[in-house]
Amino acid sequence: MPSKLAPLLTGALTGAAVLSQVAHPLLRGETLRRTTIGSVAAFCAASVGDAARRGGARGALTTLAVAGGLGLLAEAVGTRTGRPFGRYRYAGTLGPQVLDVPVVVPLAWTMLAQPALQLGRHLARDQPRSRRDAVAVAAAAWTLASWDLFLDPQMTAAGHWAFETPRPHLPGVPGIPLSNYAGWLLTAGVICAALHRVLPADRDPDHPHAVAATLLGWTWLGSALGNAVFFRRPVVAAYGGVAMGLTVLPYLRSVLGGAR
Repeated sequence: MPSKLAPLLTGALTGAAVLSQVAHPLLRGETLRRTTIGSVAAFCAASVGDAARRGGARGALTTLAVAGGLGLLAEAVGTRTGRPFGRYRYAGTLGPQVLDVPVVVPLAWTMLAQPALQLGRHLARDQPRSRRDAVAVAAAAWTLASWDLFLDPQMTAAGHWAFETPRPHLPGVPGIPLSNYAGWLLTAGVICAALHRVLPADRDPDHPHAVAATLLGWTWLGSALGNAVFFRRPVVAAYGGVAMGLTVLPYLRSVLGGAR
């Protein structure tokens, strides 16, 4: 693909991802289910497209293989053993499956892992060299895992999956055990560490954070607003807004302030 067209395509995919999620509160039934799957696919395509802009075809394929592959592995193990998330099962409402895991699920891991890594690398840039890798992975993993504070309440409420033993849970958020969030943090750490190790350095010096900042900013603010206003889950909005904001807010401030 011509290099001039790549940013346009990635920008279009980013816009499609955001617009499809904006429509969620207005949709019901089969339309909502299909839009949920489509929004994940568009979001993932935007993230992988941004990886291609940064590191070429190798960067895109590596992102999809590592984040998607490790996400699929964690989910396949999780549905069979209950580790590391707790025992849960998918309802069969999210489309085709591989290893009893909906294909859209590893795409969901991929869609936020790549922007989260860009966040982590950016926030770690001023750290001493000896700490830079650890800080980058920790910030990325926290960002990816904190997203689940929004995601799981929404998906369990929609009936896409359920936990066999949903206790103990966060106050005000029944149905999801604390083990799930611990499992997310562990899995996010493995995925982000692997991506940080194998993804090449950026090749595009122009506006390198436009896609990542848009996707992360929308995920954070849109999810908080959606839960607080449209889904009537203010406690979920508070948990996710605070946790994800610990890394996304300083990242957005830095990027919008013109820092590199």
